[in-house]
Amino acid sequence: MPTPITITPALMAVDLDATIAFYTGELGFTVASLWPREAPTFCILDHGPTHLMFHTEPYEAAEGPPLMTGQLHIDLEDGVMELFERLKDHHEILWGPEVYSYGRREFSIRDPNGYRLVFSEQTNEKPTCV
Repeated sequence: MPTPITITPALMAVDLDATIAFYTGELGFTVASLWPREAPTFCILDHGPTHLMFHTEPYEAAEGPPLMTGQLHIDLEDGVMELFERLKDHHEILWGPEVYSYGRREFSIRDPNGYRLVFSEQTNEKPTCV
């Protein structure tokens, strides 16, 4: 079997402009693509090897409002606490930051579409929870 090199979620967006503003302004992503150019309903956002697609018009099996029962984990090389400090006064913190027994510091928020994002970094610090 061929080895996957990446996975890129294609997610529904309630408001494409607000989604782009959040991911570029708050998280440092860049806009790699907008389509159609004159009135975009689709975008690809990049941050290094991390890519996210958002669209406002349903296609194929992606009908209905934004919905995901899981969460997106965004692993950082470092800087989870710096990001937490930058976001905490403007976004509801769902949980964290905590250091877990599996050696990760993590916290969670929701993006403008309601998707749960978990920011995580490796740490050797003592766990603060189970």
